[in-house]
Amino acid sequence: MAMRIIRFVQLAALGLIALFLGACGRGQETSAPQPPPPPPAVPLPSEAVAAEETIRFLENRVKRDPEDFIAHNKLAGYYLQRVRETGDVTYLNLAFRAAKASLATLRPERNTGGLTALAQVEYASHDFIAARDHAQRLTALEPGKSYPFQILGDALLELGEYGKAEAAFRQMEQFGGIQGLTRVAIEQRIARLAMLRGDLDAARRSLSSALNLALALPAPPRETVAWCYWQLGEAAFALGDYATAEQRCRDSLVAFPDYFRALASLGRALAARGDTAGAIEQYERAVQRLPDPSFVAALGDLYKLSGREKYAAAQYALVEHIGRLNALNGVLYNRQLALFYADHDLKPDEAYASAKREYEVRRDVYGADALAWTALKAGKINEAQAAIREAPRLGTRDARMFYHAGMIARAAGDKASARSNLELALTLSPQFDRLQASIARKALENL
Repeated sequence: MAMRIIRFVQLAALGLIALFLGACGRGQETSAPQPPPPPPAVPLPSEAVAAEETIRFLENRVKRDPEDFIAHNKLAGYYLQRVRETGDVTYLNLAFRAAKASLATLRPERNTGGLTALAQVEYASHDFIAARDHAQRLTALEPGKSYPFQILGDALLELGEYGKAEAAFRQMEQFGGIQGLTRVAIEQRIARLAMLRGDLDAARRSLSSALNLALALPAPPRETVAWCYWQLGEAAFALGDYATAEQRCRDSLVAFPDYFRALASLGRALAARGDTAGAIEQYERAVQRLPDPSFVAALGDLYKLSGREKYAAAQYALVEHIGRLNALNGVLYNRQLALFYADHDLKPDEAYASAKREYEVRRDVYGADALAWTALKAGKINEAQAAIREAPRLGTRDARMFYHAGMIARAAGDKASARSNLELALTLSPQFDRLQASIARKALENL
């Protein structure tokens, strides 16, 4: 194994590590200075009670006057903030209803606030094409404003139109001025692009900048601050720095106790560090806050690894139930459900068909990866090979993606590519997933 790692490092230094079928990863280390550690986390005041009171006030107001489009727009904004804070899709449905009621009262040409709310709801509901189209309309209705380009860039990014997304973010930056929250949003999106391109150090610098800008605001927004800490943890986890990942998640939870994203990621970091009991505890807390299928599946895997087979089976059954509970869940969790099936060798044809349908519309790098992985499990090796060529086109440094490429190469009989990709996955983040990483190690040993 030592010789294999030495060989990997040598190849990486030359920039010649090939991803599956010769696709080259462009995530080499940078010599740019590392960002300083983020400031110590402090508890930030919750505005949940005040927000709920405002929501009740606005709800009563639109009951009395259903044509008060301004109240509908404000209501949609508060609902969307609750979605960001809690992940509860109930608020998403309410936000959609408020946006539609606003636009039914006054057309978009005179009601850009209503159209903005609708585009934001569509984005949060994973209707990225509608969000893109409405954002493009907003850029015409509100020339010189930055926010339409933020929505447009976000939607384009999810659709895999990366060049257009970057151009939209440049416009957002150009028109953004010096407004504090806008500067935070710009840094967050620069970080997202850097992560996709495999430049994790640049991503961390932008996230640190976003965090410091948010903390410098007169009233630092709690969810935004917690999100930045959480994303810094995600970047650390991607590099296999599980101690830092754990600390950033704990920072996030200091700023925003019970923040569902940080709870789940803390569970993942603890699992990677070998603290299975602690990981289960955090995932249980996350699932209690939000039964997201990826959280539930991860909890099931940890139960399985702990020998608690009945508990694991219950969680796996819950994943399917959540994914099929209603039409919105089916859209929101389509990819998660397909990957869950593929990871656990369940319903391979259904998983593949689902991933393929989504990729026909949403051609992002993670969609290509999902299609490749599900195609492999469905026995469609040629299609898996074709799809996995698309996954590394930005140079994304993701251990799970390399693992998928390695397993596809192994199934195709390409031992050299299988070995290099599996080694890369396990070198980059040795415990990227407790269950899948163990499968990767066994596959590598058998090559």
